[in-house]
Amino acid sequence: MDLRQMQYVVTLADERQFTRAAALTGVSQSGLSAAIRSLEDELGTPLFDRTSRRVEPTDAGRALLPHARSLLEQAAAARDAVVRATRQVSGTLRVGAEQCLGLVDVSGLLERFHRRHPQVEVRFDQAGSHDLLDRLRAGELDVAFVATTDHLGGLPQTVLGSEPLVMLCHPRHPLAARTAVGWDDLDGTDAVDFSTAWGVRPLNDAAFAARGVRRRVRFSVGDVHTLLDLVGRGLGTAVVPRHVAAKPQAARLRALALPADAPEWVVSAVSGHRGSPVAPHLLELVPALSA
Repeated sequence: MDLRQMQYVVTLADERQFTRAAALTGVSQSGLSAAIRSLEDELGTPLFDRTSRRVEPTDAGRALLPHARSLLEQAAAARDAVVRATRQVSGTLRVGAEQCLGLVDVSGLLERFHRRHPQVEVRFDQAGSHDLLDRLRAGELDVAFVATTDHLGGLPQTVLGSEPLVMLCHPRHPLAARTAVGWDDLDGTDAVDFSTAWGVRPLNDAAFAARGVRRRVRFSVGDVHTLLDLVGRGLGTAVVPRHVAAKPQAARLRALALPADAPEWVVSAVSGHRGSPVAPHLLELVPALSA
């Protein structure tokens, strides 16, 4: 039993699916499954019940969870204490992030950074990815967590992961009984989408335009919960990253797979050109899932 296995157990229990847990922990799905099986063999009992749709902790898994979380917290606190004692960092760090990125817990990251480097003044802004990139170029931010691969230019980028897009619709929508849709099914539909500054909006616009599919964006919003509320009221469909469909507020909605050629949603940490001396201390806490 080691810390890495504890991280796998906690992440899988939180996410309830191997695909997302593997992405968040930076391991292949088969590697994650093998590590969980190895721990179950060591403990002599199943820790998770597996179905085709979800993964649920068993009684033994639920009993292990608080201890696993405690071990991870103690290990992180120990590492942070060593860093505080050996590396005195001060200054200002300006960070921006798009809302609800899923693949990175920005709030948790900032909390961990503050514990390690309490003398650094952290300033945080939330905005759409394209606005954040503009602010990076203008020297108004040091680091931004964004969901776009467009308009990066020469900005230093670390890809944190990607996930597919899905279509969300009301349970009484004509397509709701389906598990997947084709592009032709979406032609002429009314849509709810984010404002153009959000990373997913230009991705959606380009994907529909490239395939000659017409959609009418009736509602343009600036937060995830409003989007889910509007879709839940039957006012349009939405194409969103898969983790948005897993939110509790989306539980009554239907999530349908898009065609295999649909673009993926990519999350990155991007640094400014001016090279803040404090920024690398934040980025070293961010696990890169792919380069």
